[in-house]
Amino acid sequence: MDDDDHMSFGDEEDYGYSSDDLQDPEVEESDLKQSSSRKPTSHVITKESLVAAQKENLDRAMELLLVKESQARTLLIYYRWNFDKLFDVFVDSGKESMLNLAGITVFDPSLMNSGHASKKTTRMSCDICIEDGIPSHAMTRMECGHSFCNDCWKEHFTVRINDGESKRIKCMAHKCNAICDEGVVRKLVSPELAEKFDRFLFESYVEDSDRIKWCPSVPHCGNAIRKEDGEGEVECSCGLQFCFGCLGEAHSPCSCLMWKLWSKKCADESETVNWITVNTKLCPKCIKPVHRISGCNLMTCICGQHFCWLCGGATGVDHTWTSIRGHSCGRYNDEQARQLLERAKRDLNRYTHYYHQYKAHTDSVKKDDELRKSILKKAVSNSKTKKNHAVFNDYNWVIKGMDLLFRSRRILSYSYPFVFYMFGEELFKDEMSEKDRELKKVLFEDQQEQFKSDIEKLSEALGKPFDEFDDAQVSKMKKEINDLGNAVDAKCKRMYECIDKDLLGPSSFGFQHKIAPYRSEGIEKAIVFSDSGLSGGEDF
Repeated sequence: MDDDDHMSFGDEEDYGYSSDDLQDPEVEESDLKQSSSRKPTSHVITKESLVAAQKENLDRAMELLLVKESQARTLLIYYRWNFDKLFDVFVDSGKESMLNLAGITVFDPSLMNSGHASKKTTRMSCDICIEDGIPSHAMTRMECGHSFCNDCWKEHFTVRINDGESKRIKCMAHKCNAICDEGVVRKLVSPELAEKFDRFLFESYVEDSDRIKWCPSVPHCGNAIRKEDGEGEVECSCGLQFCFGCLGEAHSPCSCLMWKLWSKKCADESETVNWITVNTKLCPKCIKPVHRISGCNLMTCICGQHFCWLCGGATGVDHTWTSIRGHSCGRYNDEQARQLLERAKRDLNRYTHYYHQYKAHTDSVKKDDELRKSILKKAVSNSKTKKNHAVFNDYNWVIKGMDLLFRSRRILSYSYPFVFYMFGEELFKDEMSEKDRELKKVLFEDQQEQFKSDIEKLSEALGKPFDEFDDAQVSKMKKEINDLGNAVDAKCKRMYECIDKDLLGPSSFGFQHKIAPYRSEGIEKAIVFSDSGLSGGEDF
């Protein structure tokens, strides 16, 4: 996880918040943000700069590999716009092998003297439509050497483009894997289809890259995000924070798989069905579930049918507290059935416990959001009127505290689904012995409780009416917020270190459960890519 040296909360860079609606336009941005010393690894590519960003990649490939633009694009699409991988193949295998793998054939002028026609003839034949006597100007030869009539090429291109296969349209010849020249495609198809073809090529830059993804905002902001490491969490310039791996909401310390399973578990009705299965029995006549609140084992459904609660079998009405006349189900000694029932109840209770913890802190995040809006409103109002100027002359410490509270509360809420799966039987059943599982669970939940305790203290402190305080009280509160902020930050780091070193680290499946590292300054904000290229001379 984050191994940065511990920094004083009061001296850290400002904590950016993800929602633009909380950034009051009348608050000076310089008052709320400080420049980060970290080298940015994420960049926002707007609709306007997408062409320039793609062109930068193409120019780089053309310059270093000495290929034309269409060939550079075919190479980059084949290697998923990963120039490092492309260049490694070039160095290790040579240019010819690199081109052949991507389906690029370098034009051989000698091929012009072969084919279905001699130099002197102007009539040719097409092996696709089996037409003879086709004028040479109505035939097109690709760089692989195969020549067919323009009508057949046009039909081939049209079908491929409409089927969404624009990015790698192969030659029509049998077993030929050469990629058709994009210039020829544009020339032979209609203008509308050529536009669609170019759009597919253009969108390939985002959709085929492991390092570039569309921002998942709804409605879509139009931005794409490039992340150099291709993983972790990021904030788009539109304000949305999300997981780069699964494009879901930022969910650290849950892995993507944990969050996917948890989201499904919370969204569907499986737990309701589970409760009904555990707590009811089906009437043997009308097949409706019946719930026993108390009493003996003889049940009477609303349809009038009597049945045994223990085995579900239909019975008569004569009974005592311990037996039903004429009925013997033998379920009293069915230990396996009893164990299954107890396990189902235990699993349901376990899920309910962690869900309530998760939901409680998710709701608290919303309350913290409202508190931050209220504090920001007070800050703006008082800075305008100069009322209690001593308090609001520098109120960054309040904003920092609220941002830290907001982020920490979100992390805490996601830590409960993490515990649910980390110490449950769905993902890591065979990774730990029962004794080891219990020890590690106690260790982590102790870290979690300490983190939770400091968050509640910080929340309580930030809720004080500091706008009514005198200078001495404000000074005392600033120190309290600073100390609590440092404590929350330190506890959160230790919790992530526990996950990394003691839980997922030793697990043989840990690589499948990568989690976004904790950052004291918050989720990384992607830097906007400009048409002039990336700042700092980074390779893009």
